[in-house]
Amino acid sequence: MADHSDAAAHVAYTDLREWLAAADRLGEVRTVTGANTEEDMGLAAEAVVRADDGPCVVFEDIPGCPKGFRLLMNMFAGKRRAMTLGLPEHLSKWEMSDAYRAAYLEHPRIIPHEIVADGPIFENIMLGDDVDVLKFPAPIWHQKDGGPFIGTGTYSITRDPEENWLNAGTYRAQVHDAKSVGVQMAPGHHGFIHREKYFARGEALPLVMVLGGDPLCFFYGGVEAPYGTFEIDIVGGMRGAPMKMVRGQITGLPFPANAEVVLEGYVTPDRLEMEGPFGDWTGHYVGDASKTAVLDIKAIYYRNDPIIVGVPPMGGGPDEMARYRAIMRSAMIKQNIMNAGVPDVQQVWCHEVGGARLLHGVSIKQRYPGHAVQAGHIAAQCGASAYASRYVVVVDDDIDASNLDQLLWAMLTRTDPVESIQFIRGSWDSPADPRLPPEKRAVRDMTHSVAVIDACRPFHWRDKFSIANTPTPEVARLARERFGWLLTGEKPSLVGV
Repeated sequence: MADHSDAAAHVAYTDLREWLAAADRLGEVRTVTGANTEEDMGLAAEAVVRADDGPCVVFEDIPGCPKGFRLLMNMFAGKRRAMTLGLPEHLSKWEMSDAYRAAYLEHPRIIPHEIVADGPIFENIMLGDDVDVLKFPAPIWHQKDGGPFIGTGTYSITRDPEENWLNAGTYRAQVHDAKSVGVQMAPGHHGFIHREKYFARGEALPLVMVLGGDPLCFFYGGVEAPYGTFEIDIVGGMRGAPMKMVRGQITGLPFPANAEVVLEGYVTPDRLEMEGPFGDWTGHYVGDASKTAVLDIKAIYYRNDPIIVGVPPMGGGPDEMARYRAIMRSAMIKQNIMNAGVPDVQQVWCHEVGGARLLHGVSIKQRYPGHAVQAGHIAAQCGASAYASRYVVVVDDDIDASNLDQLLWAMLTRTDPVESIQFIRGSWDSPADPRLPPEKRAVRDMTHSVAVIDACRPFHWRDKFSIANTPTPEVARLARERFGWLLTGEKPSLVGV
C-alpha cells in the first residue's frame, strides 16, 4: 500500500463560519429558506445525507425562530471532507485516512487551550428567567422520534471532580422545555464517568453543551481520545496553536470563544425526563422512550445570527456520521495496532455500512503464524475500536480492506467457518445495538460478542493456496487508462499519440 505520510496537512479555518466560507468556495453549500423543524429538515436530511457527494445545507428563515437563526447540516461529504481535515483534495477515502494518521496520530501533538477574557460567543447572553432554548431550531429528524433534538451535532464539556481533567463528548440532547434538554450518556464513556463521580459525592454535574462550532471539535467528541486527554487540546495540536477558550459565568467550565451556541448548567441525580425514541446510528429506533438525565440550563451564550449544527444519524447505510468516523477511526485503530507492536499492518477500514463501528477490515503482510489472529484481536479491543465492534475481518495485503466487495470476497473464498472464526465474549456494546436482548438491557448489561475472522491465506500452506485471478493494482490502472472510455462512451483522441 502507498505511503501517504508526505501529504501536506494544514487546517486553514478557525471556526464554523470560516469553514462554511471555505465550503462555499468549493461550490458545495446550498441554502434553504422557510423549512420547518417538524418535517422539512428531516426530509432534507433523507434526501442528501446518504450521498457521498451531497451538499452542505444551511436552513434560514426558520418558522418559529428569530430572524438570522440558522441550522447547518451535512458538513462531511464531497470535496469538503479533505478541506475539513486539512488534507489535499485529490486523496481517496483510504488515502485520506492514512494521511490523517501520518499527519496527526503518528507523532501526536497536544497543545493546551488558552483561556481568554472574551469572544464572539458572548455577543448575546441569556441568564436566569431569560433562558429560552425554544428560540433555537430543534428538528424532529425521523418520523417516530419522541420529540425535537437540538443536540445531534453537539458536544458537551465536563471536568473530572477528582482528577481535574476535561472531556468533550458527543451526547445527544432532546428539548424538554425552555430551560432543560436531555443529556444521553452511554455507560463507560468519559462524560458518564465524570457524571457518576459527581453523583456519588451527592453533587450535580456541571456541564456546558456546545450546539454549534468548529467541526473538528465535534468530530473529536465522537471518537475515542485517551483517558485524561481533553479533545479540544488535541484539535489545538492539529492546528499547531492553542484553542482560545472562555469560561462560563455559572460553572467556570471552558468552551471555545468562537463557538456559535452554548448551553451551561447542571445535571442533577434527582431529575429524569422521558426521552426518545430516537432513530439512532444503527438504523433502528432502539427501545422505547426512557427516563434520561437532564441539563438544567442556567445560561445560554450565542453569537449574532447563530448557527446550530445538525448531524442526524440516518442508519441503514453510509451517512455523514459514518463518513467522518470511518476516516478518523480507521486511522486511530491502525495506529493503535502499530503501537501494540504488530508489524506490517497495511490498511484498516471501519466500514460505513456499520456506522464505522460494527465492521472493521484489516489487511496485513503475513510474517509469522498467528499474525492474523494477533492483529484481529487487537483491532477488536484497542482503545479506538472496543466500543460496539462486532466483526473484524483480517485479510492479506493483496486485498483492499476499504473495498467491501473485496473484503467479502476474501472472507468467502479464504476461510473455513469452523477454523477461521474466533469469538470474544463480554465485549463493550452500545445501547443503540438493536440486537441487545431485552433481559440484558433491563439490567444494563451492555455487552455482546465479537467475531474475529481470519480471512488470510492459511499461513502454513499459503504458498500452495490457489493463485487469484484478480488484477494487480498496476493492471487495474492500465485497464482504466486504456479502456475506461468504454464505460463513458467517450473515446479518447489519438491525436499526438
